[in-house]
Amino acid sequence: MSAQPLEGYTVLDLTIARAGPSAVRLLADWGADVIRVEPPATNGALTGVRRGPDEQNLHRNKRGVAIDLKRPEGHAAFLRLAERADVVVENFRADVKRRLKVDYESLKAVNPAIVYASISGFGQEGPYSARPGVDQIVQGMCGLMSVTGTPETGPLRVGIAISDTAAGMFLGQGILLALLHRERTGEGQWVHTSLLEAMLNKLDFQGARYTMLGDVPGPQGNDHPTATPMGTFACADGLVNIAAASNRMWESFCGAVGADALREAERYRSFRGRREHKEALNRDIEAAIAHLSVEELVQALNAAGVPCGPVNTIAQGYDNPQAEFLKMKKPAPHPELGDVDLIRSPINLSRFPQAERFDRAAPDVGQHTREVLSEFGFSAGEIDELSETQAVG
Repeated sequence: MSAQPLEGYTVLDLTIARAGPSAVRLLADWGADVIRVEPPATNGALTGVRRGPDEQNLHRNKRGVAIDLKRPEGHAAFLRLAERADVVVENFRADVKRRLKVDYESLKAVNPAIVYASISGFGQEGPYSARPGVDQIVQGMCGLMSVTGTPETGPLRVGIAISDTAAGMFLGQGILLALLHRERTGEGQWVHTSLLEAMLNKLDFQGARYTMLGDVPGPQGNDHPTATPMGTFACADGLVNIAAASNRMWESFCGAVGADALREAERYRSFRGRREHKEALNRDIEAAIAHLSVEELVQALNAAGVPCGPVNTIAQGYDNPQAEFLKMKKPAPHPELGDVDLIRSPINLSRFPQAERFDRAAPDVGQHTREVLSEFGFSAGEIDELSETQAVG
């Protein structure tokens, strides 16, 4: 098998929680030598139990080194790693990384070509930059919760850590952009983003409706904010999502479910009419599909070219035939847990087919300390001395 796209790049991963590790995971999955650096005394994980599903999924394909950055000997050892690394990724607060002397300026002094990547809650500077930031807080502050839920429920959080994972995706893209720039110029740089920046960007067309028109959208529940009918509807034995907003799809929907009366109704003939009478239309659609099962409706509408799908549980989402065909679950070998099924990268490259297995499961704290330090030129005696002083573990 040919070398992976990022093979040959070395990444030092100082991140914790979810946003930073999500960025580093992109690099690890595509061949970078990612070295996770943690304090020797770490006994648990912010993402859950050590060796638990979340920890394994975030940190697969990495090696683990334990270094105490607060000790002068540990800090010096880390700088020796940074001298030869391509990328350092961190999500410390600004004052913490400066106090530990692992900020961009400190690492640039020993490696001018370093790509230094940071992720934070609200940005590296500005009036909120010192605040701690987590997904739930940012979901509320960016406005996302205001368009999630219904007028009756009030604002609701999205059911996943969307600001963490979105910010991680953007930081991963930024790192790749910086590496491309370095290939042309030899110059390193500081790449950074935040949960708030990521989510203000992710608001996308609702955000642009405000920035361009001053329009402040409200909660629409499971209905699309502009297109109708597009939402969640109850049929005989469950819920389905239906998207039949265009005139052609509306005609096809009515034909597929035998709703001639809806197709002929004057108020539903135009897009504008359907939108103006959305509440009545939704009730009429549910009456028209009440005799059909989820399976019958999904098959009939998709055959007619109308997007329709069930509202699955997470188990049904992973175990449906298409997800199984795509092999979204992939095993990682763990020396004690055996093979653990994790979630593969969603990126598909024709020159680099997805491997059947991950290279390795997430490392324990310091699992590869001696191995990695040896590769970076530390002698056995130096490693022993660092271990004795507890600068490494």
